[in-house]
Amino acid sequence: MRLYLTALNPTDAVLEGFLPAAAALGLSATVLTDRPAQWPPDVPVARCAVRDATAVVAATAPTRPVALLSNSDHLQEVTAIAARKLGLPGKDPDAARLCKDKAAARRAIAAAGLDLVRTVTIDPGVAPEVPVGMFPAVVKPREGVASEDAYLVADHPELAARVTEIRGRRPDVALVVEEYLAGELRTFETFGDGTALASLGGWRTSLGPPPTFTEEGLDWAPPAESASNQLRARLDALGVGFGACHTEYVISDGRVRLIEVNYRLIGDRMDLILAELLGVPLFEHVIRLHLGEPLAALSLPTTVDRYAQVEYVCADTSGRLVAAPGRLDTVRGDVRLGCRPLRAVGRVAERTGTNRDYLAVLHAIGPDQATVRQSLAAFRSDLQWTIVE
Repeated sequence: MRLYLTALNPTDAVLEGFLPAAAALGLSATVLTDRPAQWPPDVPVARCAVRDATAVVAATAPTRPVALLSNSDHLQEVTAIAARKLGLPGKDPDAARLCKDKAAARRAIAAAGLDLVRTVTIDPGVAPEVPVGMFPAVVKPREGVASEDAYLVADHPELAARVTEIRGRRPDVALVVEEYLAGELRTFETFGDGTALASLGGWRTSLGPPPTFTEEGLDWAPPAESASNQLRARLDALGVGFGACHTEYVISDGRVRLIEVNYRLIGDRMDLILAELLGVPLFEHVIRLHLGEPLAALSLPTTVDRYAQVEYVCADTSGRLVAAPGRLDTVRGDVRLGCRPLRAVGRVAERTGTNRDYLAVLHAIGPDQATVRQSLAAFRSDLQWTIVE
């Protein structure tokens, strides 16, 4: 029985998550990608125009796959369309499209009477026209991912400058300008089988200084019941309900306000950390949903009696990384600690103010907040990264 995963560049989620999970379930796995040369030689890959659903269907035709899925933001809609053509369980293509298109997602939430976020779309080559009352605002790609090319702008001159800057790198991208939603950034992680939806919990996110939105750390902080109910209503409005989903939001005056919905697992190694925190085979569970198993068949915890903290080590300057810790795992008392490199020693990179600046991710999992935070601080103090400009 063969499982297919659509992907672009190699990711830890695929290499350390989905491929081992497929093997554990007794499945053969093939990665369909348009960048086969970038993948490690021991990974089973097949060249495919993965942004084309017809090409994905054709690539799987010789083996009659048992499942087809993706963890890429860019490929959710295409993969959902291909799975539907193959008669396999999968996400609703319309829901995948809505989550990817930030302007369309805002319209769907507003149409359901749940929230109205003032949003203006700026097509390529068009000068930005935004009402003065919308500032401060956030400008970002309409179909962007993570914090890439997302900026806080105070007024129209700042907006015009950022639009020009982004178009210098990506002239064909459509942008959105949204009112800035103030509040503590949080996440909501869910699993669904198309009928039932389960909450896995969530994180409280610490951001770096504006005008960018780099995530510098996360603390385990599942949403309260009232917030969870509001979040579920918004996901219902988008048609989200199958497989894994990662939602970002703030709470203002007791009301949930969505930042964005990413119809896949949380990224930047947080998925692997979440699996360790929950003590469940998270990636196997995602595959089992795509095999058609019901949510009730999965062993998901209803409560978590542990606490976790994550810190990203970010480059504070451009240059070559000349020294850094390698992969580390250790236990101090009741706390499990880990360090995972995210940039190779010897690599030269410009500082961007986004998650492309990550050098490593550190995490700690233990019995309570105070113990975990103390242990992680001590762990980090023993590690050093050196960049030469």
